[in-house]
Amino acid sequence: MLPMDGKQSLRGRRRLLGALAASLPVAALLGADAPAPAQPEPDASLSGELFAQARLRNYKNLRSSSWDRTGGNADWVSVSPGASATLLDVTGAGVVTHIWFTINSPDAMHLKNLVLRAWWDREPSPSVEVPIGDFFGLGLGEYFVYQSALLAVAPIKALNAYFQMPFSTAARITLTNDGMERVRNLYFAIDYASLPGLPADLGRFHAQYRQAAPCRAIVSNGDNLSGHDNYVFLEAAGQGHFVGVTQAVVQNEDGWFGEGDDMIFIDGDALPTINGTGTEDYYNGAWDFGGQAFANLHQGAPYIVDPERIGGRYCLYRWHIESPIAFEKSIKVTIEHGTANDRADNFYSTAYWYQTEPHAPFPALPAPAERVPRVFAVGGDKGAAEPAS
Repeated sequence: MLPMDGKQSLRGRRRLLGALAASLPVAALLGADAPAPAQPEPDASLSGELFAQARLRNYKNLRSSSWDRTGGNADWVSVSPGASATLLDVTGAGVVTHIWFTINSPDAMHLKNLVLRAWWDREPSPSVEVPIGDFFGLGLGEYFVYQSALLAVAPIKALNAYFQMPFSTAARITLTNDGMERVRNLYFAIDYASLPGLPADLGRFHAQYRQAAPCRAIVSNGDNLSGHDNYVFLEAAGQGHFVGVTQAVVQNEDGWFGEGDDMIFIDGDALPTINGTGTEDYYNGAWDFGGQAFANLHQGAPYIVDPERIGGRYCLYRWHIESPIAFEKSIKVTIEHGTANDRADNFYSTAYWYQTEPHAPFPALPAPAERVPRVFAVGGDKGAAEPAS
């Protein structure tokens, strides 16, 4: 018979062995090799965003820039009147991801006189043809600082674009000087990725400039259901999606210019597929913006000077990246200029979209002098303006 302390010790060892038996496989207790515990399968429902920064890439980052090929610090190119600078000229598949410029020019209107063009896959006509200021949302030829999801202007004159611009066989981007002064210093950087190939379901990036200076005022009974006389941001044929617009306005009349509604026609619809309620509403503001400039990721009016008066100036943008406006056959994006198009202000715009090729011909780019914003005498009951000198 064991002493009391021995009995207690034995009972303690039995409890320990029982706990081990409950927590370990029998094979482990007998000293046999046990299989490793099974690892849980990854949850297929986990969002890709959770791993977006960690996912490995299979492309090569490259850049075309104005760096000094001698190794010095003359990191610019000059562009004479009538000449063009080639900014990117590559073959193979890839995607442009970022464009940056800063410009030193004695031409006060160089943002209107320098024209940016881009061709994808050796197409015969450019998919991008826009005065450089308008492309970056500076539609009145003046610099100002703002930030949005796709375009940004950083201090003091740094132009940035973050559109994705894919190409399968070649890409070419140029800048042409339509002005009368030499660009002394054009600094640029175009970041792109070289790829083994592209998916088949990618549209090509497009940007198109239009203007009406001034818009033609219509005398009507105030009804406009068809959008017949609206200002046209974009008219395109093919399959694609509209991602947004930048617009600049010079008022030729007193009062609020923005009582016009946006009207978007998709795939040949006779009446607007999408109807808006006012210009400031389309740009996701309200009540004439209260005359206050603002710049958000998807929408903004970052430049407002002398609102609701003759000579008043606005720059606006709206990005549809939360839900690009898709079309299978065609799209026509329009907006009224005043209620039922009863105002004659100046509109300047750039539309941005993706589509299959070939694209429809672009309207002819207005002559350089016609692109320069100025006030026109238009008369009417909202006030008359004197022509700019």
